[in-house]
Amino acid sequence: MRTDIKIDLGSIQKTLLLPLWGRAMENKKSKPILRDTAAAEILEKIDYDFSTIAANISWVTQLSWIARCYHIDNTVNKFLLSYPDAVVVNLGCGLDTTYERVNNGKLSWYDLDLPDVIELRKNFMQETVNRKFISSSLLNEEWTEKIVKNNNPLFIAAGVLYYFKEEQVRDLFRLIYERFKGAELIFDAVTKQGLEAANKRVIRDGGMDETVFLKWSIKNPKELLKWDIPLHIISGNLLFNGFKKSLTLKEKYGTFLSDLLKIMYMVHLGFEH
Repeated sequence: MRTDIKIDLGSIQKTLLLPLWGRAMENKKSKPILRDTAAAEILEKIDYDFSTIAANISWVTQLSWIARCYHIDNTVNKFLLSYPDAVVVNLGCGLDTTYERVNNGKLSWYDLDLPDVIELRKNFMQETVNRKFISSSLLNEEWTEKIVKNNNPLFIAAGVLYYFKEEQVRDLFRLIYERFKGAELIFDAVTKQGLEAANKRVIRDGGMDETVFLKWSIKNPKELLKWDIPLHIISGNLLFNGFKKSLTLKEKYGTFLSDLLKIMYMVHLGFEH
């Protein structure tokens, strides 16, 4: 198996290695919460020293990446039950493998990220009739013209939005509302306390460049209702809510503390028509 695919990414883009590693490690367990063979295969092909990540990333942080996938997968799968031929757009896709886990053979899927990420992605995944890659910054409005307009678009953003400033996130939400009436969006968000913890214990300890520290945090998803954008909250729950059934006692305690401290949320929004 090839293990020679080099990583030549910008500082922010390089952080995609963190959740990829987390999913691959989960997949190695005898009874993984998330089965992700695609992530495990990708990890084995990359020429990168993951020892710093493996030594310094806590098991709670790793579980947070799995919980995020768990919630996004459930949301996409439920969405596809109602709209099997829906358009799904993966914003800031990195080396995310959600498509491999949820593809029903009928949806139209778009993976969107910066050009260097998309070029790296092409080493492991290929475009198909139903799956397209878009090389673009989220801040460049032109990417919206490459999405087939559909009455039932769903956007996902996993581990992405908190790298932007609040006004940039607000502009992105407004863009989605204006270009895709009735769209839905699911994403993870951190509180201020979660942001500070992530910068120290994930970005720095994971060997990433400190210039990519997270920027955007929210105290509560209801804050988004104050933005001048016609949207409503379908759900806004703490990250580990509804995720603890298959965890060990130690894991249940650790995730309970994370939610008690209000570290991270999963937020599912609906934009008005």
